[in-house]
Amino acid sequence: MYKYETHLHTAETSACATAAGKEQAARYKALGYDGVIITDHFFNGNCLPEIRECNDWKQKVDMFCRGYDAAKAEGDKIGLKVFFGFEYCYEGADMLVYGLDKQWLYDHPEVMSISFFDFAELAHNDGALLVHAHPFRQAAYLREIRLVPEYVDAVEVFNSGNYNDIYNDRAHWYAKQFGFVMTGGTDNHHLSVNRLSGTGTDKPLESIQDYINAVKANDVSVIYPDDYKRP
Repeated sequence: MYKYETHLHTAETSACATAAGKEQAARYKALGYDGVIITDHFFNGNCLPEIRECNDWKQKVDMFCRGYDAAKAEGDKIGLKVFFGFEYCYEGADMLVYGLDKQWLYDHPEVMSISFFDFAELAHNDGALLVHAHPFRQAAYLREIRLVPEYVDAVEVFNSGNYNDIYNDRAHWYAKQFGFVMTGGTDNHHLSVNRLSGTGTDKPLESIQDYINAVKANDVSVIYPDDYKRP
């Protein structure tokens, strides 16, 4: 099985992260992962204030991609695949978006002024994959659980950032109820995180499109920590 981290943040972009992109790439390589997908918090989430407040759209996008760029440069040096994604926030519901790149962001400054539903339609029309991250997480910063099954393609059923595994159990139940493909992710912000997850594939991924194709074909498996008792 080939191992990929599919939910990963960097300090260059996400305000809640302490590990730089280069550090994240190096650590995952050392741990035997074949690749990572950088999914920093988008402009409507917990990205750095200077990114969120920047009014020059191209500069805003360039700043947002700094963590990915750093991780990709390191990955190219050490033989780790590094792909681009981001975590879009819809009023507390977090969506991992795969398949859109920096050029797509340059071309679509309207993404910050349209609804989530219009964004989902636009993204899907351009080939993106939307995975609902930690859909049943409960935390002080979340006021409600928000589910939009008609607008996502898969569900993250294990997330290491969930401090109670009941939230992962419920995500598994949700995915089974709606027949969603299941993925896993660490939601890693720090080098100190040891309970790692991710998504496995039978074939190596050469592009983010390969990952999208694997998920759509249900050709993926969840990487569970040894101490997690699956529902």
